[in-house]
Amino acid sequence: MTNFVLDASVALKWIIPSEAETLIEDALRLLRRYTSGEIGFVVPDIFWAEVGNVIWKGVRQQRWSQSFAERAVSDLREREFFTVSSHSLLPEALIIALAHNRTVYDSLYVALAIQSKTQMITADERLANALAASLPVKWLGAFGIE
Repeated sequence: MTNFVLDASVALKWIIPSEAETLIEDALRLLRRYTSGEIGFVVPDIFWAEVGNVIWKGVRQQRWSQSFAERAVSDLREREFFTVSSHSLLPEALIIALAHNRTVYDSLYVALAIQSKTQMITADERLANALAASLPVKWLGAFGIE
C-alpha cells in the first residue's frame, strides 16, 4: 500500500462539501481509494488543528450547527490517520518555508512528505504550483490523472 501525506484542504472536502467547492469528486475518489485499502494517509499533528479550526469557524459563521461540527470531527477522527509530531518536522519545515516563501504550517506537510518519501496531496492549487517542480507536492486536481 502506498501512503500519501494528506493536506487538511483535501479532508475538509469530505466533511463539508458544498456546491461552491471545487474538486469534491476528486477528493471523494481519493477517500474511496483510502477506504478500500488501496492507499494510506499520514498527517502532521497540525492537520487536526487546521481541520478543527475550519469547522469551528463554520459554526461561528452559522454555516453549520454545533452537532454537525461535532459529528464531522468524530467521523474524521475515526479514520485514525497515522499522525507525526510537528516537533520532529519543524527544522526541515522552516528551511522549506524560508527557501520557498511559504508558511511553516504548509511546510510541515511538505517536510513530512520528504521524511516519508512520498507525496503530499493538496487541494491548494497555488501551493502545489509554487512547490511541485522541486518538492513532493501534488495538486488534488492532477492526482486523478495518474
